[in-house]
Amino acid sequence: MPTCYRHSGKETYISCQRCGRPICPDCMHSAAVGFQCPDCVREGAKQTRQGHAMYGGQRSADPSLTSKVLIGLNLLVWGAIMATGGATSRLVGILALTPNGQCSPSDQPGSYYPQILDAALCRQVGGAEWTMGVADGAVWQVLTSAFTHIQIFHILMNMLALWFLGPQIEAVLGRARFLGLYFGSALAASALVVWLAPENSNTLGASGAVFGMLGALLVLVFKVRANPQQLLFWIGLNFVITFMWSDYISWQGHLGGFLGGLAIAGVIAYAPRHNRAVVQWTGVAAVTILSIVAIGVRALML
Repeated sequence: MPTCYRHSGKETYISCQRCGRPICPDCMHSAAVGFQCPDCVREGAKQTRQGHAMYGGQRSADPSLTSKVLIGLNLLVWGAIMATGGATSRLVGILALTPNGQCSPSDQPGSYYPQILDAALCRQVGGAEWTMGVADGAVWQVLTSAFTHIQIFHILMNMLALWFLGPQIEAVLGRARFLGLYFGSALAASALVVWLAPENSNTLGASGAVFGMLGALLVLVFKVRANPQQLLFWIGLNFVITFMWSDYISWQGHLGGFLGGLAIAGVIAYAPRHNRAVVQWTGVAAVTILSIVAIGVRALML
């Protein structure tokens, strides 16, 4: 049985969340997640005075500010869609992620011809119009889709998740790394959608980025050796719901965002202290570039 590194006669199964050394109750100091040893508390105090977050990022004065701005942008786009027709709004076709575009009847907004996959063929159909997709050059959709919602329940659930998860993760990573995680997860979600979803389907919502935050939180929980059971339960439940209602929910976006969040948070949390910022941002850039390349290759194939 392991013993405390400061009191060799005291057995313990508790480890410091930062250095991993075993510590007894007399040496435990409560932290944001788990416990820290006295040495790491002193080191953390030095970093806090310097304005550094746990993994080297700049500590946010208000960790909730970024999430509030992201929520505001989502609500602004949703309000514009509702004001211009809701599900039939032209903004949905412009902002939502469509791998290869859609041919839609002009008198039936919101519907499309699934068998017509070419803009030239669509023009031959009377009363139909072609909505651009990523393969046509609407590359902005890989990010704008993460700010696009129609149903109020959809945006409500995503924004609640962002409100509860975002500030916690930003407090640990810092604002810049949190934004890298959020947008990197959104791009990873779009990459898997472009490859695996029907090429003329519409995918929208911040769920990919939200699942990226869940993946990041899982990495951080394992990093500090906290109990992951409750988090694993909620992640598992969300994936069960995703696949059970896969006709209405983009399992591709959820899975892609989750994998992107795992990869980005893994690089950030496990980067060595020597040249840590360089390693972290190289990893974030690698995941982002890989997603962009995957999207570009698929667009050329379509």
